[in-house]
Amino acid sequence: MSKSNSTDIKSLVKSLFSKSVASLMIKIVSAGLAYIMFVALARAMSEANYGQFAFGFALASILAVGATMGQHIAILRFWPEETGKDKLQKAKNSLKSGWAITIISGIIITIAMIAIVLLAGYFTTGISSIIYIIAAASLILPLALAEYGSAALLAQGSIWTSLTPKDVLWRASVPTIIWILLFYGIEISGTQALLLATFILSLVIMVQFIISNKNGYYNSIGFSALKTYLPERGKITFWFFIASAIEVASMNIDIVLVGLFITVESAGLYFNAFRTAGLLTLFMWATTLVVAPMIAKHFHAGEIRKAQAITTFTTWIGFILSVGVFIIFVFFGDFILSLFGDVYSEGKVILLIISAGMLVEAATGPTRIVMMMTGHEKAFVTIYGALMLLGILLFLIFIPIFGIIGAAVINMLTRAVAQTAIAFWAKRKIGLNTTLLGGWKMPKDLDIKE
Repeated sequence: MSKSNSTDIKSLVKSLFSKSVASLMIKIVSAGLAYIMFVALARAMSEANYGQFAFGFALASILAVGATMGQHIAILRFWPEETGKDKLQKAKNSLKSGWAITIISGIIITIAMIAIVLLAGYFTTGISSIIYIIAAASLILPLALAEYGSAALLAQGSIWTSLTPKDVLWRASVPTIIWILLFYGIEISGTQALLLATFILSLVIMVQFIISNKNGYYNSIGFSALKTYLPERGKITFWFFIASAIEVASMNIDIVLVGLFITVESAGLYFNAFRTAGLLTLFMWATTLVVAPMIAKHFHAGEIRKAQAITTFTTWIGFILSVGVFIIFVFFGDFILSLFGDVYSEGKVILLIISAGMLVEAATGPTRIVMMMTGHEKAFVTIYGALMLLGILLFLIFIPIFGIIGAAVINMLTRAVAQTAIAFWAKRKIGLNTTLLGGWKMPKDLDIKE
């Protein structure tokens, strides 16, 4: 490697580190606040009500990513790619179109879900028993808009304005109100908790939109831009949509199925274990938010060495921290889960099983985002989607037989196999090794011509 290349890569890693630290700080605060939010809800609600909240939250999370139609991934690629080619107006049209698509699809999915619930209630047990699912439907659009809004600002290099509103303000406000209610001895239902989360998140999104424009970031909604955006970018964003839908389903479908096949109380226990296990990959997710536009920029400029340096840095730091968190879970997992309530400490085995799969995910690095940012979204959908579909089929077989233990084991195996498979594909087809071995042999740069 030449001296200039070595200096460039060192400078790049230094910049990445500083941004990653900022992102990680916000994500650590976010994770803590999210934990406090769920603990507050678990403490302020009956086990059945908390189970309804967990079920509704997981369902809304799945449908919210569907509502973005993949635009939160698309803008992370299109903005740096187009501005890097001095096509600022085209980048602005992509951003405006993403907002428009998210709003339209979010409204349609929300209305469809409410209609389905009303029909189901009319022909079965009545609306009152499933009213919490209607409350969950109200959370779909705000979650989708928050996801896209954060991505649109991240694509422009923002960290604090992008992440603070949802990850800090929203997650701090909800538990604060819950603890106040708990102090006065007021118990809320699953329906009320979901509606409270919806209302506060909606306010936070409006504040973020206003502040981002005042801070000099471009943030605008434009339905007219769809006329040129959809014909040109429609096919690509469709694959982003499928990819993001597959990923979010893999993170929530087992919670929903546990609630359907067992009980909502079991869904609450499983939900807590899964969310706690998610702390294992906290740094990887925090840095992924930063590295996505950077990978797109350097890869499409033919600077493969820099793209490899970014992924290697992300993987190693993420894996080291993940091992540390896993060790904490081994010794203190039951205590951590007991914060939700004594009954939830029984989920330690579930926590460790799921965490093992996430440890493999940390070792394979940001493969998903590498495939998305380098133009290989179809391959991701084919490989990862096929394995996730297999996992869902196994969930349907094993959850009724083995309960939440069966769900956790299938989650671990599916995650480990899928992550390993796409990492192997990325190494062979893209030339970027996202695993722990990524820095062993640096790839050559490419001569990219417009």
